[in-house]
Order: sequence, then C-alpha cells, then structure tokens
Amino acid sequence: MKRKGVGVAKRKRLIRMAWCLLLLVFLGTLFLHSFSEDGSSMSEAEEESQNKNKIAFLFIARNRLPLDMIWHAFFEEEKEGKFSILVHSRPGFVLNKVTTRSSFFFNRQVNNSVQVDWGEASMLEAERILLRNALLDPDNDRFVFLSDSCIPLYNFSYTYDYIMSSMRSFVDSFADAKEGRYNPRMNPVIPIQNWRKGSQWAVLIRKHAEAVVNDKTVFLQFQKHCRRRSLPEFWRDQPFPVNPAKEHNCIPDEHYVQTLIAQEGLEGEIIRRSLTHSAWDLSATRDKERRGWHPVTYRLNDATPSLIQFIKGIDNIHFETENRREWCASKGRPTPCFLFSRKFTRSAAVRLLNSSLIAVR
Repeated sequence: MKRKGVGVAKRKRLIRMAWCLLLLVFLGTLFLHSFSEDGSSMSEAEEESQNKNKIAFLFIARNRLPLDMIWHAFFEEEKEGKFSILVHSRPGFVLNKVTTRSSFFFNRQVNNSVQVDWGEASMLEAERILLRNALLDPDNDRFVFLSDSCIPLYNFSYTYDYIMSSMRSFVDSFADAKEGRYNPRMNPVIPIQNWRKGSQWAVLIRKHAEAVVNDKTVFLQFQKHCRRRSLPEFWRDQPFPVNPAKEHNCIPDEHYVQTLIAQEGLEGEIIRRSLTHSAWDLSATRDKERRGWHPVTYRLNDATPSLIQFIKGIDNIHFETENRREWCASKGRPTPCFLFSRKFTRSAAVRLLNSSLIAVR
C-alpha cells in the first residue's frame, strides 16, 4: 500500500507538471501573437481597431492608369471597404467610363493636381497633395504610394494583413555618402548627417503622413536646392552649365520623405525597406549620364513564372552603403520582402493576370 501511495503521488505530480507546461505554451502563444513583426505590442483593442482601418492606395499617374484591370481584380476581392483610392494625374484629367474600365477608379482623381516633371520638386508636391486628400478620411490609417506601372503580387487579404501587422512605416532609407547629391546650401537647415536616400514608394502610418503634409521647412529647402542634373538636350532652353560634371544631381523624390523622417527624429518608427520591387539595370544604356536613372521595364516576353517566383522569393535586402542586410518579416516570421512590383507594361500585366501568375483574386 505504501508503494502504491508513492506511485499515485508521483503520477499526480507528473499530471500537474504537464498541465503547467501546457499553460505556459498557451500563454507564450498568446504573448507572441500580441506582438507585431517589428516587436511592438498590440492590445486587443488595437487589433480590433486595425481591422476597421483602411489602407489608402495613392497612385501617381501621367494620365490614364494602364494597369487598371489588374487593380480591379485586386480590389474586387475586398467586400468590407478596407481601402480607399486616390489618383494624382495631370491637371484636368478625369477618371470616368471613357478613361478607365474599372469602376473602382471612377472620379478618384484629386482635383487640385499639378503638372509633374520627373526629377523635379513637383513630384513631392504630388505626393503631398495625395496625402492631404487621403488624410481627410479619418479611417485611412496606412498610405501606400504606387506608380501607374505598378502591380500587386498577392491578393488584397494578404496585402492588408502584411501592412497592418506593423505599427511602423515602410520607408526605404539609407545614408547617402555619394558626392553630388547633397547640396551644402541646405546646411544648417538640413545637416548632412540627416541626408538620406531611398525609393519614393513608401508605406506610411498616419503620423508620418501628417508629418509630410505639415512640413514647411524641409520641403522648402528641396524646392530651392534639390534639382536633377540638367540634360544636354535642354541646354538650349536654359543657361549652359559651367561644368556639368560638378552639378548637384539631386532627385527630390529619392530623398525627401527619408530625409524628413531623419530630420524629425522618427527613424526609430520606420522599417527601412520598401514593399515595392524595382530592378535597376546599370548596363541598360551606353550613356553614362543616364545609366541607372530608371528601373527596368518588364515587357510581354518578360512576364514569365520565373520572374514572379524570383521577385516573390526575395527575403532579404542588402544595403551596400551601410553594409546592412534587412531580413524581411511579418508577425515575427520570415516573409517575402515585396508586395508590389514595377515597372510593367500593359501587355506584360495582362499576360500575368490571364495566366494567374499573380494571385490577386
């Protein structure tokens, strides 16, 4: 009887230990689930609020949206109104049944647009106009900049969860040490230690969108002192540069948001990478002055399964100037780095959609 009593007691201890272990595993799972991919904790109230928040998709276009059918398939999946759309096009352009085949874009143009020239501060003004209009909707909580040659790589549900899982903005940003970009005339308003470079295709949280719209200091410096190098074909229309090689080749949209965030001391609130993939082919042209100025354009023959698989398979990004490697994660788990990709022609995008190479539906 004594041995039997000892055995019963031992079994009871083992059962208690097992229950304790299960409880710890359960609590640990809840704890991990309550953290976003950038390590910031989220309460149940915050998670519930996020489910009601919208993503504002902000398109910068020349005129029409040539890939509107791709985006129509993307937005068509969402039935709960978790998105809004705004388009900046040339002044006077209207999106209607004549200019777009997607009802999602009807009358979504901003009515106070400006004429945008590549490599000029007018691109920054277009971004600020889009944000200013998007902020009028209090439910817009994330703000995604997209070009008219951009495609989604995943369906709406995956994209929404990925973006909303982070409490930070996604901004490709790195220190730019190359000569010729930073104009010393910006100092001391913008000191060189705050000078940053990166892709303009950012995803901003509402706080950072408000910072861009409310900025009156950095934007003014960019208007005055950040201009791209003049091209030879335009020298007839403007004063010939004394030494073209010594001109500051500052592309405003590659520096503005990044530099503003650094200037405002907000870099701790961003994930320093873009969610939009671009391929830069430095050998695309023989002209050294133009080499690398624009990303590769994917045409019909480029729209293959291997291309999409390659882009979706990228899980880290290396920043050479900072010797930094950014491993991509969402909800604490490794994930593909990119949700969008550019630049795609209309024929290439149609081929991808028809062959189901991009799962937007």
